[in-house]
Amino acid sequence: MKQAWERYTGKMGKKLRTLHKWNAWLVLALAGSGVVLYAPALRGATAPIRVALKQGHIWLGVASIALLLLYAPFLKKHAKQLRGKTMQASNLAIVLALLIGWSVSGVILWLGRSVPPAWSSGALLAHDLLTWVGVPYAILHSVTRSRWVREGRARATGAEAEELEAERRFERYDGSRRKLLKTGAAALVAAVAGSAVFRWLTSVGDRGGVTAEEVASRAADALPNGQELLSPLPESNPPMGGGAEGTFRIYTVTRIPEFDQATWSFAVNGLVDRPLTWDWPAFAKLARKAQVSDFHCVTGWSVYHATWEGVPLKELLALASVRPEAKYAKFYSGDGVYTDALSLEQADMDDVMVAALIDGKPIPEDLGGPVRLIVPRMYAYKSVKWLQSIELIDRDHIGYWQERGYEVDAWVPGAKRS
Repeated sequence: MKQAWERYTGKMGKKLRTLHKWNAWLVLALAGSGVVLYAPALRGATAPIRVALKQGHIWLGVASIALLLLYAPFLKKHAKQLRGKTMQASNLAIVLALLIGWSVSGVILWLGRSVPPAWSSGALLAHDLLTWVGVPYAILHSVTRSRWVREGRARATGAEAEELEAERRFERYDGSRRKLLKTGAAALVAAVAGSAVFRWLTSVGDRGGVTAEEVASRAADALPNGQELLSPLPESNPPMGGGAEGTFRIYTVTRIPEFDQATWSFAVNGLVDRPLTWDWPAFAKLARKAQVSDFHCVTGWSVYHATWEGVPLKELLALASVRPEAKYAKFYSGDGVYTDALSLEQADMDDVMVAALIDGKPIPEDLGGPVRLIVPRMYAYKSVKWLQSIELIDRDHIGYWQERGYEVDAWVPGAKRS
């Protein structure tokens, strides 16, 4: 009976080592691709492959879930094998919690537009938190469980050679434990040095993220020498929405353009009877309205009940007198690269706005100020930042992210489409 059990545990141990090895490589690949997808500074550089990279990240996640399912039949026996080994049992519990958490939150993010934005927002927060906790833990585990470290510890404590050899047999990865050590040590060094790199990735051209509460403190920088021209409406100060809740993640595909009220201009042209151009003082005098709406990014995060103040898009188009042959409105960003478009039916929605204030404060430059488009019923890549001109055209325009695989119509789940 004892020999049969030993043969069984030996076979199980081999299978567990194989699963463990593949899982380690998958976690490494998921961490690498996840950081690239997250880092705002890499957003523009990775734009041509971003959709493919996201799909690759998803399929790596599916493979990780498959490994977890393959492991499930061994869980009870594995736990029994680790009885009395507190550290190893604790490690198993932590790893399983991380993998299950990543899997559940990842599936919700994968469903994306099929689930309510609140689910996506919560799943993104959980996914990020698990990543920044789990990846350092995995690196630490790889290093501390390596043969080199364990041999040194054994020598320091005078462990018997037989015990050390038993540990080697139980934890060896097909004779490649020394390779794992080198990889783990290199990863540890990279993690320490990488903290500075990560700060750079989230600050070059962007500032990573800004809570709605910080908008007010940054507003003084949004419109140098021009903010006094934007006196908020009574509905915005205090904000009738009660103040936005959530954190904006700051993205740009090139750079954040600097506002200069002396040279800034805004135009509506193309297939219109009255082409219009405003300088900053003239634009600031346009009659504005205030509205409360949510702001959803296709990557999963949301900001809720912000009070936006600006000119409804359909009122600007009416001022220019759109010609009958016009079918679409094309939007140009002040960064000189980003464009997008709406059909005239979409542009005519009441809540589509050319906004200049949020919660009674000028929109900061990193959030798209001094003027940005707001399309609450669509995901944020339709809400063009640093908006400087609108051209009326007679055919559809494929925008920056649509050229790279995003959907042309970006409706938020449950949004009214007219």
